[in-house]
Amino acid sequence: MIILILSVGLKNNLYYIMNKKELLQNIKELVEQKIITKDEIDTAYNIGNQGAVLLKKKFEIVDILYYVGGTIVFLGIFILVGQNWSTLGFGTKLLATFGAGIVAYIVGILFSQDHRTETISTPFYLISALVLPIGLWVIFENIMEVGYGVQSLISGILLITYLFSYFVLRKNVFVLFSIIFGTWLFFSFTNFMAGSMPTFDWQFYAYRTLIVSVTYVLLGYSFSETKQSPLKGFLYLFGVFGFLVSALSLGEWEPHQNIFWELIYPVLVFGVLFLSVTLKSKIFLTWGALFLVAYIFKITAEYFSNNLGWPLALVVAGFLMIGVGYMFFSLKKKYLN
Repeated sequence: MIILILSVGLKNNLYYIMNKKELLQNIKELVEQKIITKDEIDTAYNIGNQGAVLLKKKFEIVDILYYVGGTIVFLGIFILVGQNWSTLGFGTKLLATFGAGIVAYIVGILFSQDHRTETISTPFYLISALVLPIGLWVIFENIMEVGYGVQSLISGILLITYLFSYFVLRKNVFVLFSIIFGTWLFFSFTNFMAGSMPTFDWQFYAYRTLIVSVTYVLLGYSFSETKQSPLKGFLYLFGVFGFLVSALSLGEWEPHQNIFWELIYPVLVFGVLFLSVTLKSKIFLTWGALFLVAYIFKITAEYFSNNLGWPLALVVAGFLMIGVGYMFFSLKKKYLN
């Protein structure tokens, strides 16, 4: 499979390099002969760029259908195998999971050979990414007990596979899979290292989610001006959400509240709102506004629900909500539209 990936990637890269060089050489000759002018080239570029934007929007719904279709195929395989799991032998389980994942991956590569069928390769890559973990689990289960150590091996193998696939084939879908399996590797390996130590409770998960969420945001920002920019929205969406949820949960609840996290949380939320303007991101603005509202409700319910100040706190909270809503509207109108 590695040889197939290398040969396909090398062939595609050489094809695009040769065609690009020939095209640029032709343009250079036409300019030297004064057949075309710089304004004509700029006009053609602008028209082509607008067409690319329209084409991208046109295919957004198609991409969604591809992903949904691939997921449905996976569910069909999963349910079929799951219903007959106890009656299937090791070879049949391996063929239905690991074998199906390898076949889907190879079919995806074959479809990506032709630009007319290249988009159809995406759902097959998705099927492989969903089925291969089950296939590897079947293999390791037959050898040893499946725990966090085995999960680390499985996620590590898949991370290396899809990272290698990206560097050879240069498809964003492999970056997405690499991020997902890298996240799985981080959680499973840290669980493996922690073992059953009683000191690692739910807060251990919260702090790790903070680390992963910040990493997502930084990755999204680093992708802003690259070919991976379509992944920026996905990373911002889950990164900001995970960060704010984890930080809010670390504040806990009275009488076990964590004063540090309760005091610093508004700073974090307003920091997210500030970044929404700096990065011109509606995702930052939306999550920031929603979690500011959640924080206000938490504080008023936590400290005023059992005394006469509760009704007054609700009135104050209501006005604060109105203020948050107006701030959301103003920032969106002024900076993000």
